[in-house]
Amino acid sequence: MRDKKIGVLLGGTSAEKEISLKSGGAIADALEARGYRVSRIFVDQDIDRVLRQDPIDVAVIALHGTLGEDGAIQGMLETMRIPYTGSGILASALAMDKAKSKELFRLYNIPTPSYYTCSEAEFARLEAIHGSFGFPVFVKPRSAGSSVGAGRASDLNELRERVREALRFDTHALVERFIRGREIAVGVLDDRALGAIEIVPKSSFYDYQAKYAEGGSDYHFPARLSPTRYKGVLTIAERAVRALGVTSASRVDLLVTEDENEYVLEVNTLPGMTPTSLLPKIAAGAGYDFGDLCEAILKRATLGGREVFRAEISGNDERVLDITDGKSHSLPR
Repeated sequence: MRDKKIGVLLGGTSAEKEISLKSGGAIADALEARGYRVSRIFVDQDIDRVLRQDPIDVAVIALHGTLGEDGAIQGMLETMRIPYTGSGILASALAMDKAKSKELFRLYNIPTPSYYTCSEAEFARLEAIHGSFGFPVFVKPRSAGSSVGAGRASDLNELRERVREALRFDTHALVERFIRGREIAVGVLDDRALGAIEIVPKSSFYDYQAKYAEGGSDYHFPARLSPTRYKGVLTIAERAVRALGVTSASRVDLLVTEDENEYVLEVNTLPGMTPTSLLPKIAAGAGYDFGDLCEAILKRATLGGREVFRAEISGNDERVLDITDGKSHSLPR
């Protein structure tokens, strides 16, 4: 595998470009440190031309938001017959679309907050659409990440402002019942949970600043839950991943209320890989250093849904956090 050319796709055109540059740079550095031949490929509208002029053997997708997480780049790589990391076309598209994700969560009896959507064309009728839905609510773009354009609304005036802001980033806004609870993230590798981390943001919610600014949040790993509740959180995260058909490394965002009810918010198919990102923190608690995690993602590169490189990469045994004793245990390759 080390004789193959690995292209790390980073940048992109979404509002999350800055985070993608940090994620991609960190992944590229880690793989280079392990002896891989890496090319940093800055993605723009001419990515097809770039890849044809400078061919690669496998694409490590470090993009966030539209173009990178929604199945678009995955479809292009499939047509070019270039294996790539992360989930396939359909799973990527479903996970990116928060409304479609919620439909599948409900189909599989996975609890998620009640919601409705509002398009640009429907904005003038927002009050009628909202009806008796009640307040407070949480508003976010239907297909965006990193909490861009997201915020809480406590009345109709705030709702209009929040929906208008969300529509700056997407054609639809998602209006979700506000659930007060602990913010929990579960890291998943394939369909096995690595562990759960609790996020305590220093702002009103886990917004862009709290996610990416140094010191913007406090973290507790493992999450401060009872053993039974901790196990339940990992289980529901695995169910959410399977419901969407997500593969490779992912992150599931949840809320756990005081009466210990769990609600799945979303599944991230290309989680952030910056120094403050959650998946690397969770993986570290499960026994993976950052290089281990990057290599684990690389070895799961697929084409047409089939893995093509895992057997070629040697390295540490794959591990998962055992929720009964908090230790890492080897898993079969």
